[in-house]
Amino acid sequence: MQKLHYYVPMDILLFRDLEKLRALGNFSQAAVLANLSQPAFSRRIKSLETWVGATLVDRSRQPVRLTEAGTQMLEAGLQALARIERERSQILEAHSLPDKYVVTFGAQHSIGWRFYPSWLQALEDAYGPILSGLRADDLHNCLRDLKNGELDFVVAYVGPAQQSDNSFDTVVIGSDELIPVCKPESDGTPLFDFTREGVDMPYLRFGEAAPISTLLNPMLKAHGLYRRLTTVYENSMAGALRIRARAGDGIAWLPRSLVAPDIDQGLLVLTGVPEWKVELQIRLYRNPANTNRVTRALWSFLEVREAVPLVQEG
Repeated sequence: MQKLHYYVPMDILLFRDLEKLRALGNFSQAAVLANLSQPAFSRRIKSLETWVGATLVDRSRQPVRLTEAGTQMLEAGLQALARIERERSQILEAHSLPDKYVVTFGAQHSIGWRFYPSWLQALEDAYGPILSGLRADDLHNCLRDLKNGELDFVVAYVGPAQQSDNSFDTVVIGSDELIPVCKPESDGTPLFDFTREGVDMPYLRFGEAAPISTLLNPMLKAHGLYRRLTTVYENSMAGALRIRARAGDGIAWLPRSLVAPDIDQGLLVLTGVPEWKVELQIRLYRNPANTNRVTRALWSFLEVREAVPLVQEG
């Protein structure tokens, strides 16, 4: 006749006791670590064996060792505990978040002008409304605050071959390009025309500390443009360079997304040749050590959409 096993509720934390016994190989020492008397600790191990229906500890030797069944059950028990603790952590996190969590973005000034508002609108159209805030700042400051957990995401320009910081996750959310522009003459031709040989061109440049300069400088060097350019103004903010370019003070390489309205209105024109543009990726950064259910859901959506960016500028 088949023997029936009746299962009773079991304290899953008994697997922690079994783990201590495996590590120390001694009931007395394991009991001290568990802050229990030895008899109480022994009863807990025995109750686990009763629940399993098999001997889990070989007591015939010193130090004691787990039987094959004990090793198998301990592994399963620790996995179950890890899952329970992970789920508990997520539940606590969900309850600790406010009902309307504000997702915080950081962005370079040049991205915050035009790309970010267009991208955010496209994101909400495809994903759904979110509460969000933007901090436009130097990229170094944005990445610092991302690392410190003061921002959820950072939007930044990256060259196609540029290596990303391994401490952050990144996903491509758009593209852009740096293009040479200047004020037009009355007939619509560039005020500063590179076809005029022997003429130095006034250059409105990004400061060396600006991340965009590290993306632009290799192209300028490769095409020998430094000898044709004379710096007349320097600023780390693309918006400031744009104002000076519109005033006719010189040539600036600026994001197409930023100056597209000016080109459409005839306030700026392209100068130079098409080979002098610099392709850019626009990437979203996150700190994998600082996420929550809202930001994880948003990130998962953007990973799926990476092959087809929500908005394409340039």
